[in-house]
Amino acid sequence: MRCARPSWRGPAGERPARVRGSARREWLVRFLEHRIGDTRIIRLIQKWLKAAILEDGIVTVDDRGTDQGSVISPLLANIYLHYVLDLWAERWRRREAAGDMIIVRYADDVTIGFEHEGDARRFLDAMRARFEEFELSLHPDKIRLIEFGRLAAVNHKQRGRGKPDSFAFLGFTFICGKSRTGRFQLQRKTRSDRMRAKLKDIKAQTRQPMHWSVPKQGKWLAQIVSGHFEYFAVPTNFRALQTFRHRVTNLWPSTLRRRSQKDSYMWERVTKLAADYLPS
Repeated sequence: MRCARPSWRGPAGERPARVRGSARREWLVRFLEHRIGDTRIIRLIQKWLKAAILEDGIVTVDDRGTDQGSVISPLLANIYLHYVLDLWAERWRRREAAGDMIIVRYADDVTIGFEHEGDARRFLDAMRARFEEFELSLHPDKIRLIEFGRLAAVNHKQRGRGKPDSFAFLGFTFICGKSRTGRFQLQRKTRSDRMRAKLKDIKAQTRQPMHWSVPKQGKWLAQIVSGHFEYFAVPTNFRALQTFRHRVTNLWPSTLRRRSQKDSYMWERVTKLAADYLPS
């Protein structure tokens, strides 16, 4: 996302479009034929698309879209969006955009940045029409058009609108912030709902290793914290990383106490174990 000048976060939000039952399989097969030359692979995918679904004891065969629970569905959806959105958006940028434009897509999560608000609004209308041609729809609750960038805070203050809006993308909340010197800074924070869900999952899993040795438990928790840090350890997100590690440390005593009613773990001991095993 370009933040050198005011950019307008494009109309696409999280999960803007999905290859669902309404998506025409004929278009999907055409795209696959264009991308894959092996007719045997095409026939295999077509058979996969026509596979029956067993749900509540009833077998059904849907002749449209892909089953979202299938292994191949994300791959086919990605190919579909490549032709329907990616290539078309690049052409629209070259031919229609009056200013800078950038698109970032991961699976069905998309964020589009524009230099001019007019481009963002025209692109939104064009994208809706484009998606309708291919039996796709934008999620009405996920589409947001916001002013974001270096001058967003100044413009909002002049209009008496308070702070600029933030937006969520790929597990992060993106914020128009300021550095210690008062200059504009693009800040990324771990989404609070994602952190709560992760901690809830960890808490549920702690019952399994309750009889493990302390070193084995420490290595297990270290892998979890390290994996979290590998993704979320970015500049401006230090406080959220500290919070995650602290809460994981708080979950550890409950696991240790369940090992024995006589075993009492004081906080000082848990803090030392966390320092020994968990990455800082």
